[in-house]
Amino acid sequence: MLRRAGFVRSVRCSSFLKIVASRPQCRLNSSAIPSTAAPGLLGSETLAGVTARLDRIAPRIDIRSDQIDVLEAPKDFYRRLKDAIRNAKKRVFLSTLYIGKTEHELISFIRDALSSAPELKVSILTDALRGTREDPQPSCASILASLVTQFPDRVEVRMYHTPNLTGLRKRSVPKRINEGWGLQHMKLYGFDDQIILSGANLSSDYFTNRQDRYHVFSSERVTQYYFNIHRAVCDVSFLLQPDPTSSSHTLAWPSSNPAPNPLCSPKGYIEAATSLLLPFTNPHTSSSSSSQPLPSFSSALQKTDTVLYPLLSHPPTINTELPVLRSLLSSSSDLSSYTFTAGYFNPHPIITRTLLALSSGPCPVPGQVLTASPFANGFYNSSGVSGLLPAAYTHLSLRFMQAARRARASIKLREWQRGIVGESNGWTYHAKGVWTSFPNSAGHGRAVGYSATVIGSSNYTTRSYDLDLEVGALLITTNESLMQTFKREEEALQNWTRTIGEKDLASKDRRAGWRVRAAMWIVRMLGGAL
Repeated sequence: MLRRAGFVRSVRCSSFLKIVASRPQCRLNSSAIPSTAAPGLLGSETLAGVTARLDRIAPRIDIRSDQIDVLEAPKDFYRRLKDAIRNAKKRVFLSTLYIGKTEHELISFIRDALSSAPELKVSILTDALRGTREDPQPSCASILASLVTQFPDRVEVRMYHTPNLTGLRKRSVPKRINEGWGLQHMKLYGFDDQIILSGANLSSDYFTNRQDRYHVFSSERVTQYYFNIHRAVCDVSFLLQPDPTSSSHTLAWPSSNPAPNPLCSPKGYIEAATSLLLPFTNPHTSSSSSSQPLPSFSSALQKTDTVLYPLLSHPPTINTELPVLRSLLSSSSDLSSYTFTAGYFNPHPIITRTLLALSSGPCPVPGQVLTASPFANGFYNSSGVSGLLPAAYTHLSLRFMQAARRARASIKLREWQRGIVGESNGWTYHAKGVWTSFPNSAGHGRAVGYSATVIGSSNYTTRSYDLDLEVGALLITTNESLMQTFKREEEALQNWTRTIGEKDLASKDRRAGWRVRAAMWIVRMLGGAL
């Protein structure tokens, strides 16, 4: 795997590799918060400190809380998706890992929208490995090729291919697990001037019984920012071309792409893609066409009450998400509680150390970690090597709780389960994110909710930051209604969880056997990651 090249030094915030050794200072009690802070809102000094740090790391967009809608259920996500496609007049852009090979209804909605809106153009970005896994049988690529065939001038489908899987390695790694070497993992669903940020892909389980998160933004500025990222990645991806003489298709590398083919020149590809995407990480820049610094949060509060920090990860050279998370979670003086969730629980070592440091020591911040039960893991009872993954994640959860015990960290691990995968009414868990509350984010003695949340595609793993292309956002708000919405979203997930201890994870029926550990070792040795 290509880990580091000479040009990596140009990346913003490369200091995320440094670990702060000192303990955070104890947080102030509520009496130390300036009395000028409005009841129930974040104290101005705390807010200024948090945003001042973040303003040095990532771009920011100031918006209103009424421009954000939080959905809770897969069916709501699918309904909103179809309604937005139906009503789109200018553009639909979809960045996803894949579209299910049987999603004929979704494709028909896109087809109908194109027929009814003559100016509508559609841009779809998926992953090349995942999108062609079933070829030559029906696949994501084949269902999208039919759309291109019908609307060749108005539909473009691009497929990103990781530069980490080439040559002999690509030929030898089975298709079922080759995504462990890197993917296009962004989830951006845009329609005119509205966008949904999520961790969900576009297939029937994500529309019915696979729990994720979904934030809808009705903002031209936010939508354009993420569209520009979508467009940039499309420009360094393969073009799906239907074969007019048959039902097959090919992936072509257009000569107009501003990067060499990643299968032929991985290093050159990374250099070109980095130069294309790096401008999106510049602090105080909310789009590639904007060169003016955004207003400070204090002045923006006159018209807006929420800040969005876009997050982007393009390994091995670009990562704003990891330093933003460290900044948000690095000081106990800024936080009073947090919840961290990932369906596939294998946090990057820096995140693990940050959480343990935050929840231990003289001023521990209580935290909760939510993850999928083995019975809610999408690979439960899967055939082949992938069937070992639920046990592997149990093993990783055990290691985390052992580290928490040694650090005396105030962290609870809770597993999400809603039925059993493969059985009637069985659900899988795919949600990922962070929620944090700040001192004095309560009004008149009652808890208001969470002041900040992180939403997006990342699972916060080593793979996410070393191999996968990820996008997301950190939201910070002073609006009580939105705080409560964030809290309800987190509570809706909590309702299906139960606390799991170290003894539960180490029990005989859950202990990882030698086959699981051997498979994990082989993947690491071959340059892949969970």
